[in-house]
Amino acid sequence: MAGILSAAVLIWPFTVQAAPPSVSTNAETAALIDVTSGRILYSKQGDKPMRIASLTKIMTAIVAIEHGNLSDMVRVSKNAFGKEGSSIYLKLDEEMSLNNLLYGMMLRSGNDAATAIAEHVGGTVEGFAYMMNEKARMIGMERTTFKNPHGLDADGHLSTANDMAKLAAYALHNPVFQEIVKTKVKKAPNPNDPWDYTWLNKNKMLNMYDGADGVKTGYTKTAKRCLVSSATRNGQQLAVVTLNDGDDWADHAKLLDYGFQNYPLQKVIGKGDPVEGTEYVAGTTFMYPVLDSEKGQFTSKVQLNAANSINNRLGEAGKLQLSLSGKPIGSIPVYTKGSPRLKLPERPAFTFNQSDKPVVGFADKWLYTIQFLVRVLFTGRSV
Repeated sequence: MAGILSAAVLIWPFTVQAAPPSVSTNAETAALIDVTSGRILYSKQGDKPMRIASLTKIMTAIVAIEHGNLSDMVRVSKNAFGKEGSSIYLKLDEEMSLNNLLYGMMLRSGNDAATAIAEHVGGTVEGFAYMMNEKARMIGMERTTFKNPHGLDADGHLSTANDMAKLAAYALHNPVFQEIVKTKVKKAPNPNDPWDYTWLNKNKMLNMYDGADGVKTGYTKTAKRCLVSSATRNGQQLAVVTLNDGDDWADHAKLLDYGFQNYPLQKVIGKGDPVEGTEYVAGTTFMYPVLDSEKGQFTSKVQLNAANSINNRLGEAGKLQLSLSGKPIGSIPVYTKGSPRLKLPERPAFTFNQSDKPVVGFADKWLYTIQFLVRVLFTGRSV
């Protein structure tokens, strides 16, 4: 095809190392993911549908952050005020900013806060659940269905360890979400008493593990103990998911250690580095978590843009498509040497958000509810 150049390139010299040591957990299902790349580094029955309890609130938080206005004042409805289970003890008709509700929900797992957030951002709880499921589909959570924003047991409200790992990696790319889930203590104005609300994070990993910076605990009698944790060391962030794990704190420390020790984030090619066998240079640094024994199994292929394409006119010659052991793992732009595009701020090689933050107004919130109702009326299905 005209305008296309493909060249296979072996990037790293071949090395042979022993496979990483095995690791075991007490979890019924588990997953370990590299947040930068989204590569799942360990999985135990990772595709088995499970109840996820309050891990649900990870999705509630990211949907609210992306679709809501953090400065909005949210009124607590009768439905939110009366929600059973864990609570931050909001009063009926109390008003609190969406931002503070997110802290109350994520640090103390307030079901009342989750319900108030859902009604405010989605118009109704059902409309918000529709938004949650649309987001799940967008980020590739293929075995997940959300029925509510809080995670109280409901028929069909299920996910998997692998899907929750994908969600954690996606959410941790959002700076607002990152800041919330790494917070150990949060104070918020309390209109009912002369003292502020004070919320201590239930996630013990923040104090137990060096570099821990998230994410969320969960528990119901049927889901048992559920946990998503994250930690950053040497510029690499990992996240762990365990579902139904009676020894989750220890297992998370073990899996995080396993990931950092065996799958360090490595630079495959740097911005401005020449692409071997071509006249082009890399437009972005490409980092990937690999075993020592995998280092010799990277290959790449340059695919040029057509000469009259918009991207080519803007200075991007094409893409460097990278593979590991023959499986595609990502791509980065390539430029001609000396291109002014190389002076621009570097963009990340992996993009989890498919678009800029959408602007959702009052009418849009109700559109989600209408879409939900139409789906139920004409298909009999809520998701």
